[in-house]
Amino acid sequence: MIVIVDADTIIGQTDPADALHTKVSEIFERLAKTNTRLLYPVTAVAEANAYIQRVSKGTATTHDTIKLLVSESELVEVNGNTVKNALKYFSPTTSKKNTLFDCIVAAIAEEKQADAIFSFDKFYRKKGFKLASEL
Repeated sequence: MIVIVDADTIIGQTDPADALHTKVSEIFERLAKTNTRLLYPVTAVAEANAYIQRVSKGTATTHDTIKLLVSESELVEVNGNTVKNALKYFSPTTSKKNTLFDCIVAAIAEEKQADAIFSFDKFYRKKGFKLASEL
């Protein structure tokens, strides 16, 4: 199976104080047992880093966390075609919470024919994707 990892999951994965940390950990354990391939869009890593850096007590911890994540994860590059494909998921009536970053994750999920997106954002279900929690 292939699962695309979104920023909210990265935040929950790296921050034990995050409200989603326990759920994220449980789902990661389940996915590990099935040898699921986890793909991390570089944009999701950057988005998570920005959030973590804003709420953490210092940039050194954020730097080390993201450095570890990047070195141990399978990253997916984002190119112009991915961004163009993402635009079909983006609209003027989209919620302020559903940014182009989310649309890029959806486009990557489509491009990679992913089985699910690892996120807790209902946006993806509305766009026809399965969430990792449903696997």
